[in-house]
Amino acid sequence: MNILLKCLLSVVLVIALALLAIIVLGTITNYRPDEKTIIDETANPGAIPAGSELSMLIWNIGYCGLGADMDFFYDGGTMVRTTKDNVRRNLEKVLNYLEQNKVNDFLLLQEVDRGSRRSYSLDEFNSISNVLNSHKANFAVNYDVKFVPLPFTSPLGKVLSGLGTFGRFEPKSSVRFSFPGNYGWPKGMFMLDRCFLVNRYDVSDGKELLVINTHNSAYDDGSLRKGQMDYLKKFLLHEYGKGNYIIVGGDWNQCPPGFTPPPHMPLFDMKNFSLIKKDYLPSGWTWFFDGNTPSNRRLQAPYHRDKSPVTVIDFYLLSPNVEGIFNKTADLDFQNSDHQPVLARVKLKENG
Repeated sequence: MNILLKCLLSVVLVIALALLAIIVLGTITNYRPDEKTIIDETANPGAIPAGSELSMLIWNIGYCGLGADMDFFYDGGTMVRTTKDNVRRNLEKVLNYLEQNKVNDFLLLQEVDRGSRRSYSLDEFNSISNVLNSHKANFAVNYDVKFVPLPFTSPLGKVLSGLGTFGRFEPKSSVRFSFPGNYGWPKGMFMLDRCFLVNRYDVSDGKELLVINTHNSAYDDGSLRKGQMDYLKKFLLHEYGKGNYIIVGGDWNQCPPGFTPPPHMPLFDMKNFSLIKKDYLPSGWTWFFDGNTPSNRRLQAPYHRDKSPVTVIDFYLLSPNVEGIFNKTADLDFQNSDHQPVLARVKLKENG
């Protein structure tokens, strides 16, 4: 009995020391970005002509690890990562799609890995930059953890990921803005540090165009999202008050104001259903989305078209001086990501 007790205590001690080591490592290496981080600046970038029509693409590529074969433990599934071959295959398909759509003026991507165990240390941002070599590429980190210990039976491990903005025009600046708030200690050390990436362009009428790439919080009770949305609102109104043009696109992890699931979408995901409030912004701002095609599916099980809950959380927000012309979610059947690309065309209103 004494031997058994000693063995049991030894196991408990090893587990306790391992957990302590993980917490100490997380505390020492915790990514603490400033509220504002300059990614890039250009002295003489040139100007976008006033009245221009601009083509857009947004897509959360799910780090090329959340294809149709995957469920995910954080979404009610059991899997942590897919195989290396599947990640490479997903990346190849993503690159092929982006190659076919590089005619777009702006491509805003989320969950782009640069050195994560979950995507087998592939530098996806570099691979995408090589395909979109006629676009200026900017990257903002929103997930930098040396070791994510969950789930304990098969830890997620090292994660380095973020937002990638690719533009056909040279921005005068590219700036990362940290969203306020995070989970408490120690959980917050292992979660994303949410942000939005602002690329600022001169326009020939003397104003500026702000193209904003955003990825808002998921998996919270709504309090984090509210703080983020309040922060973003203040930023948007300040910039629009200066007369600037604003286009926001990305994964909002909530549905646009007033959205109602169409009848042909019977498997709409109501588990974490959340709507942006209708009075979030003054009249004139446009929530630009395709309400007929799902942009995201829940990862409770591998994808099945007739069984998987879906939702619409990827879309654009346009300031009153930007006109929405075309918007369409590409139905790729969630084969290579748990999100689908959303294409759009917009116009900068002259004298707007």
